[in-house]
Amino acid sequence: MSEATLTDLSAPYELRLAQPEPDTITVSLHGDWKKLSHLPSTAEVVQALQESHTEFKRLVFDSEKLVDWDSRLLSFLRSVSALCQEHNVQIEDGALPEGARRLLRLASAVPEKDTQRGQAEKPSLFDRVGTAVLAAGQSTAESLSFLGEAFLSFGRLFQGKARFRRSDLSVLIQEAGAEAFGIVSLINFLMGLILAFVGVIQLRRFGATIYVADLVAIAMTREMAAIMTAIVVAGRSGAAYAAQLGTMMVNEEIDALKTMGFPAMDFLVLPRIIALALMMPLLTLYAGFLGILGGAFVGAGMLDLSWTQYFEETRHALNLRHIALGIIKGSIYGVLVAVAGCLRGMQSGRSASAVGAAATSAVVTGIVLIILACAITTILFDILGV
Repeated sequence: MSEATLTDLSAPYELRLAQPEPDTITVSLHGDWKKLSHLPSTAEVVQALQESHTEFKRLVFDSEKLVDWDSRLLSFLRSVSALCQEHNVQIEDGALPEGARRLLRLASAVPEKDTQRGQAEKPSLFDRVGTAVLAAGQSTAESLSFLGEAFLSFGRLFQGKARFRRSDLSVLIQEAGAEAFGIVSLINFLMGLILAFVGVIQLRRFGATIYVADLVAIAMTREMAAIMTAIVVAGRSGAAYAAQLGTMMVNEEIDALKTMGFPAMDFLVLPRIIALALMMPLLTLYAGFLGILGGAFVGAGMLDLSWTQYFEETRHALNLRHIALGIIKGSIYGVLVAVAGCLRGMQSGRSASAVGAAATSAVVTGIVLIILACAITTILFDILGV
């Protein structure tokens, strides 16, 4: 079979017109495509298809002299394939390497959308509302399922059948408790200072500045210490739990635990809930003391009060009921933060962006649950007269 060269390229391919089949173009691939500094141009193929007087019907490849290849070859083949489709030329890729042939077919399996991204049709209002309702329903079902599994896990814990490592629980307690002292101290000290400063400005009008100590003591121990500590923990531990579990989901570690017969709820979620449930009351009590100390700085600095007078007034204003209510609220907030973080972590997708989204969602969900729980418990305690 005689051949007439249409285009003579030094590298990495050439076009040949085979005789006696003038309607066939042979693309002869040669050389090492991995050493190319740039993607070969398809201008020669375009020129052959447009300027030749012969109407080509087939395009075949010859890869006998092809040394090695990589994604550059696949990009070139994809471009040539698009040109052939445009000119109604049939491609025969049987002579290509097996890997290149499979990748080319995979790349051509899903056609591009006719509409451009910017011109995509916007869903109607009913479509958006329906999608949001379905998503909310699915999220609610997943949350209820998670809560049910958590209750069952606590049931196994009380029966002594829960399976988790005590060393993991110790580490989680340290991370949620001792390592959070710094940021909890700073936030609650400043919160007590702010409450005292605002109270001084208002109570000075009535000559009742001594009651700044009462205001700070009751507000911090009963409400603000628990709320501010819980918000700090939500941004710290809640996000960390979601990121840790989400990363384990990406690495398929949770699937491996389930395969080995370890309940993920017992092994991963239960220790985290226990750690925050144990540490939040202590952090709340500590935060209340720091808030009162911050108020004392304002009382001693802006008022004619000694440290002894301020703390004596604080002692008269406080009672065990206020302290107990703050500790109870702190425990509730701790459990909610742990549940929100673990829930979003277990719901995380299997990508890096999904892990970040899970951490963000854990913080938002935790703060919303804290505020809702604060409102509910405040109303409930008021009805009970405590």
